[in-house]
Amino acid sequence: MSRKITIALSLVYVLFMAILAFVYKTDDEDFKSLVAIGGIVCGAIPFLLAFFTKLQFNLPLIIFYFVFLFGSQYLGSIRGWYGLGWWDTFLHLISGAILAFAGIALYERLVHRDAGREISSWFIFLFIFSFAVFGGVVWEVYEFSSDQLFDMTLQGGGNKDTMVDLIADTIGGFVIAIGSAVRTRLKK
Repeated sequence: MSRKITIALSLVYVLFMAILAFVYKTDDEDFKSLVAIGGIVCGAIPFLLAFFTKLQFNLPLIIFYFVFLFGSQYLGSIRGWYGLGWWDTFLHLISGAILAFAGIALYERLVHRDAGREISSWFIFLFIFSFAVFGGVVWEVYEFSSDQLFDMTLQGGGNKDTMVDLIADTIGGFVIAIGSAVRTRLKK
C-alpha cells in the first residue's frame, strides 16, 4: 500500500512542478522555472526508487519528504516564504524529523527483527537522534561550502543562521527519536 501511495504522491508532485516549470518558463521567470525543474527531479526520486527497486519506505518518511519539498521548493523559493524569517527554521525542524524517520528505516533494515528485542530502547533513541543531527550537520557543511566555493548566500545569517538551523534539526530529530524509543519500550 505504501508503495502505491509513494508512486501516486511522486506523480502528482512531478506533474505539479512540470506545470509550474512550463508556466514560469513561458513568463520568462527563469529562477522559478529552475526551482520547478529541481522539484521535478526531487519529486521523481521516490517514484524511481519505488518503481524500479524493491525498497519500501515508511509512510511517515514519504509524507514528510513531500511536505518538505512542497514547503521548501514551492512555498519557500517560488512563493517567497523564506522572506518570512521563521520559514527556514520550520523547514529545518521538519528535515530533522525526516532524517529521524530515515534513521528508523535504516535501523529496521540493518538490525535483524529478533535482535531488535534485545537492543535497548536508549540505543535506538541514540541511533535515530544521532542520524538526524548528523544529517543536519552535513547539510550545513553543504551550505557553507556552496557559499565559499560558488559565492552563494545559502547561509544568509552567517553563524546565527547555521546555529538556528542545527538547533531546529536537533529538535525535530529529538522528538521523533524519543517517540521511537518510547514505542520500543512499550512493545517490550
